[in-house]
Amino acid sequence: MLLFGALLAMSLAAGGAGWTEADPSSTGLDPGPLKAIEDQVRAGTLVKLTAVLVARHGTLAFERYFGAANQDALLDTRSATKTITSDLVGAAIDRKLLPAGVATRVAPYFKDRRPFAHPDARKDRITVEDLLTMSSLLECDDWNQFSRGNEERMYLVEDWPKFFLDLPIQGFPSFDPGPAESKYGRSFRYCTAGVATLGFLVERAVHEPLDRFADRVLFTPLGIDRLEWVRSPQKTVQTGGGLRLRGRDLLALAQLGLDKGQWRGTRVLDPGWIVAATRARAEIDGGTEYGYLWWLKDLPWRDRKVRVVYMSGNGGNRIGYVPELDLAFAITSNNYGAKGMHEQTERMLVQSVLAAVRP
Repeated sequence: MLLFGALLAMSLAAGGAGWTEADPSSTGLDPGPLKAIEDQVRAGTLVKLTAVLVARHGTLAFERYFGAANQDALLDTRSATKTITSDLVGAAIDRKLLPAGVATRVAPYFKDRRPFAHPDARKDRITVEDLLTMSSLLECDDWNQFSRGNEERMYLVEDWPKFFLDLPIQGFPSFDPGPAESKYGRSFRYCTAGVATLGFLVERAVHEPLDRFADRVLFTPLGIDRLEWVRSPQKTVQTGGGLRLRGRDLLALAQLGLDKGQWRGTRVLDPGWIVAATRARAEIDGGTEYGYLWWLKDLPWRDRKVRVVYMSGNGGNRIGYVPELDLAFAITSNNYGAKGMHEQTERMLVQSVLAAVRP
């Protein structure tokens, strides 16, 4: 009891997004599976975990940090913060700053980057939606080391939008289904350069530095007052990942999605945007789909499966929510580039977090 009281007092003193707190049992969570996380960390069967936070019915019910991490640590969740770019696009559309919405064409925002290498009329038809769903026709695939658009090649050049728009059109041989043969009519290719370019586009559309826009429309309303952006060589913030946030603030972003754009009764994002952004738009594999920079997957709970909506980043980072269970979570770890990193997180999510939810 004294230990819980000390943890509670410490959490109340922490800055960042404001959370109402309660013990797991009062929110319908079984403490046993959650405690198993700590036991497995001590036993060495869960490795390089940095934080696990769980909220049920809008209340923070479980919060633990591991290793050198603590409540005030800025956690590097790598590409998980790509999803914040989706929030910013939604905020820009809501303010009529992208009048054509997701149908907005990309090329007109980069007239200063013309002429593009590998000219092709299809480049002029690439839309914001293509970048949100990682399904533009440009040859860009971070999961293929030979791809011309691989993010590691982008980091070597100064002008990231020019790098992306200069890429050739993707080819689709018979063994690699193209959009017409793919579910939802889109061929998914994991492409950080496209999301980075999307950040440049939104900055131009809103006519102010993107970090200032993000503070005004997203972070300040959530009470997020401390963060650390990565910046491109041209000083625009990197919307393709690397934004560092505290654990509670990551959880608040998940809760914002769960509550369809509301935070503590205040409208932050358009609820219609949240619905649209978390609808399946492309298929990644047989079990995983993709919305507007949101990952979608059905995972087992009790005797059925539930839809999990989440952000995902290298290292095994996963921040998201389960609408059917009114549950939000933030699981962070630094297993960067390690084999089995995402499998460890998913296993913990199923066996400890979802298993804790009482029927």
